[in-house]
Amino acid sequence: MIVSASLSDEPLDVAAHLDAVASPSVGATALFVGTVRDNDPDAAGSVVLLEYSAHPDAAEILARIAESVDTPEVRVAVSHRVGDLNVGGVAIVCAVSSVHRAQAYEVNRELVERVKAELPVWKKQVESDGTSAWVGLGGLT
Repeated sequence: MIVSASLSDEPLDVAAHLDAVASPSVGATALFVGTVRDNDPDAAGSVVLLEYSAHPDAAEILARIAESVDTPEVRVAVSHRVGDLNVGGVAIVCAVSSVHRAQAYEVNRELVERVKAELPVWKKQVESDGTSAWVGLGGLT
């Protein structure tokens, strides 16, 4: 069951994702929270900001990705952030609950990997000296 799949220009609420997939019928919840880090192997200096932008169809594509991992035994809540995020900012939250932990882990990992590879959300990485570069281009690129 897809509980929610959305893009947001507002901070993502991790607890709300956990609440969304909670149910008396589940025994396990797997959670992935992707945050902005201050480093990148290709960066000359410290990373201070990621600027996320999205294709106009990105919300619909995120919903399709979530539906593709959906099975009757799982509950899914996934969101991706757009806009400017400082170091420590939450860029993606994926919560998956199911009766057993193995399925929650597997579906959560598949969802995160598919979002990373297929969602047309792009990021511009800004370094402490003001230089920037587009990184991690996936989706419709």
